[in-house]
Amino acid sequence: MSTGHVLLGLLSKGQRHGYDLKRDHDDRFPTTKPLAFGQVYAALDRLHRRGHVRPLAVQRVDGPDRTVYEITDAGRDELNSWLSTPEEPAAHVSNPFALKVAIALLLDDEPGAAAYLRAQRGAHLRRMRELTAVKTREAGTLEQVLAADYALAHLDADLRWMTAAQDRMATLKKELRG
Repeated sequence: MSTGHVLLGLLSKGQRHGYDLKRDHDDRFPTTKPLAFGQVYAALDRLHRRGHVRPLAVQRVDGPDRTVYEITDAGRDELNSWLSTPEEPAAHVSNPFALKVAIALLLDDEPGAAAYLRAQRGAHLRRMRELTAVKTREAGTLEQVLAADYALAHLDADLRWMTAAQDRMATLKKELRG
């Protein structure tokens, strides 16, 4: 995900200054990492240099000057291109669960590896309950529901991997010590 593209999407709904864009991002996408103000202003500067946004006015509201930006036609074209381009699946997938299980098995600690998988399963199930509550509450926004669905699918895949790893524990131990 590109911060600039997200800001272009938010600006496509109307003119805003950096503070409003940061707040809008954090409100609309609560399951993502909040943006730092520095990220917002650096991205706006890059977008401006590329001709994707233009400053309209400077406002003073109880503090520092705030520059109001709007998306340009070139910015809309860039946003539409980004939205229509599929994301490439990652070439390497970070799996801290597999690393911990493999290290435990290298240390000949099959009970420790199994205990870790049980504890991790419990953590995943707790998080899945939290996300399900987000999806089912009446005040949930579409963005929150979509983010919860995405996270739940990934957590479910992790759980399936944990079950397979548990079932293969003896074989994995032999392969790793081999």
